[in-house]
Parts: sequence; C-alpha cells; structure tokens
Amino acid sequence: MAVHTLHTKQIIRASLAEAWAFFSNPRNLAKITPPETGFEVLTPDLEPNIYAGMMIAYRVRPLLGIPMTWLSEITLVEDGVRFIDEQRVGPYAVWHHEHRFHDLGDGRVEMEDKATYVLPFTPLGDLAHALLVKPQLAKIFAFREKAVRELFPG
Repeated sequence: MAVHTLHTKQIIRASLAEAWAFFSNPRNLAKITPPETGFEVLTPDLEPNIYAGMMIAYRVRPLLGIPMTWLSEITLVEDGVRFIDEQRVGPYAVWHHEHRFHDLGDGRVEMEDKATYVLPFTPLGDLAHALLVKPQLAKIFAFREKAVRELFPG
C-alpha cells in the first residue's frame, strides 16, 4: 500500500479575510472544480461556513463518467489559518486534505494544499496511480489554480 501526497501552493490577490471567506464556504467548491468531474453538492441546506464535524456529501464522476458519492467530514478548523477535510465515503481508501492560508501582507495570501491519500485495491490501485489518478489530480488542481486566479485577479 503506497501513501501518496499532493502538495500545491498558490499566491492570490486577496486579504486573508477574503480568502478565508471564499475557501471556507463549501458552496464555492463547485466554482473551482472542473465541470467534467460532474461535481455536485448533495447535502441539502448546506451552511455557508465550515465547522469541525460538518459532513458534506457530493456526487462526482472521476472516471469514465461513472457517478460516485463522496462524503467528507471537516475534522479541524482554525479560523483564518487552516482547515482539514477527510473522506468518509468515496473513491480513496484514505483522503486527508489540509488547506492552509498564510497572510503575506499587502493584499496577498499564500494558499497551500496538502492532500495525503491511499488508493484502494492494492496493488492494482497503486498501478492505477501513475496512469490515471495522479494525472487526474494534477488536472483538477491545475484547473483550480486557474479558476482561483480568475476569481482573484491581480
């Protein structure tokens, strides 16, 4: 069983308060997710601010358009600093995603993502990582970076 890590950083033109308000609102995730993933929020009456213990259900189509339910739990929130979401049901055996925000001053924030994940069906999942999963995650996070640049121009 291989443990994989995806680590990205992006500097955005926003105050820390603006960046936190956007990224800590789970309703905004669809705005930074590629349309081809078929992402949709399933949780009715989703609150606009995350909190520890919050459960959020999504439908995604990560591979060949096959729909899959993804249930995330927000396990930690440090307002204005970081939050962590962990998959409870979904395509990964383990998914732990930490979002950090660093105020750089003069209207700039460094947003850092670190996702640690394990694929199911060892050893087949490990083989699929290089061919399918890693490129797909790179594509999703590249889309996200572009979408964030457009949402926070500067």
